[in-house]
Amino acid sequence: MIIYLHSAIGIKVSQLQGFFVGWPSPPTPETHLKLLHHSDKIVLAIDKETDAVVGFITAITDHVLSAYISFLEVLPCYQHQGIGRELTRRMIECLDNFYMVDLLCDPEMQPFYEAVGMQRSTGMLIRNHHKQTSMK
Repeated sequence: MIIYLHSAIGIKVSQLQGFFVGWPSPPTPETHLKLLHHSDKIVLAIDKETDAVVGFITAITDHVLSAYISFLEVLPCYQHQGIGRELTRRMIECLDNFYMVDLLCDPEMQPFYEAVGMQRSTGMLIRNHHKQTSMK
């Protein structure tokens, strides 16, 4: 059974194993926990049988008009079970009062986000891969 929480209070590093698959320089579980605590909004999916976090979504906001969904990940062995869709639905519900809710994603992920009510857009980005692993 999967439960959903809106807080990382009580979450341990040991519960955050296996995320960031395929990243050239994946964050450590310690950095992952830090990003959960520093995000403005989070939703966690936890497998009650194993007590492991199996998915998460985060957002940062200006607390006035805009929000940015920065991460959505579901562990590979839990994908295609509706967990990502439920995490996204819950986050969009949390951000419902903001004028704009944005995210960047790879083109192959756009149909997923369209299915939850988002629209395609364009954007720009910088990725400093060498910096994220040095975050303490």
